[in-house]
Amino acid sequence: MLQAREFLLRLSLCRGLGRISKVRVWKRAQQLRCFDDLPRLVDGCQLSLRSQTALLNNWTSPELDRAVRVNQAQPHLTIDDPAYPASLREIFCPPLVLFYAGDLSLLKRPRLGIVGARDASAYGVGVLRGFLPEIVKHRLVVVSGLARGIDGLSHRVTLECGGMTIAVIGCGLDRCYPAENRQLQAAVASRGLVLSEYGRGEPPLAFHFPERNRIIAGLVQTLLVVEAKRRSGSLITANLALDENRNVCAVPGRIDTIRSLGCNELIAAGAKPILRAQDLIDEFS
Repeated sequence: MLQAREFLLRLSLCRGLGRISKVRVWKRAQQLRCFDDLPRLVDGCQLSLRSQTALLNNWTSPELDRAVRVNQAQPHLTIDDPAYPASLREIFCPPLVLFYAGDLSLLKRPRLGIVGARDASAYGVGVLRGFLPEIVKHRLVVVSGLARGIDGLSHRVTLECGGMTIAVIGCGLDRCYPAENRQLQAAVASRGLVLSEYGRGEPPLAFHFPERNRIIAGLVQTLLVVEAKRRSGSLITANLALDENRNVCAVPGRIDTIRSLGCNELIAAGAKPILRAQDLIDEFS
């Protein structure tokens, strides 16, 4: 008989239905405290016919059995575990399972998200290098997405300063994207925490990154955007953070560069402009 934890791992790895549908199935299972009668659960979940069929057909498939066996050995948190972050549990579509490598105690500390342009300018790099030593001194955990540019630099400089950092990635923990951040990912896993909702072997598919962004937004109390174009993943994360009632801050930039358009427009719409590290620290007072 399946228990909640095993049920959640299996559900999270089951292919053919989306994240929202999986959350609906979990809420129904939680309500009934029933984890081994799939037709009964599906009946009250308001799933599309396609999702129902995928779930019922794939639940006992050899492929899913293999995925569960492989991922049981990977340390993971489920949404039913006490250590699962409360701030993440309350978002619109929380991840049912988080695979991890590193120090879970970082999830109990105040967390600052930092996102920004992949093609960061000297200005953005200088801002981060100026802010982060003070952030580290105040024992804030820096959360980002291990991408090129501002994300990767946030992790790297935090570690250089002896600080604490969490990376949320868009692939399995045995993969790395971008490839040049492999050593950085290993360093974060060793001295901080790496999180993913994707099982081992899952590649970095394009749609994984917007999904990853909702986890970054859900984990943090405050999100800082450092350089962002008008249409960018950083602004997606900022909007998700606003939807979840997080504090959103932005570094103002020159009005004649596309890298600053997103930040300047966020500030015009009401985001707090960050002019010095203390402005961020005040958000946690």
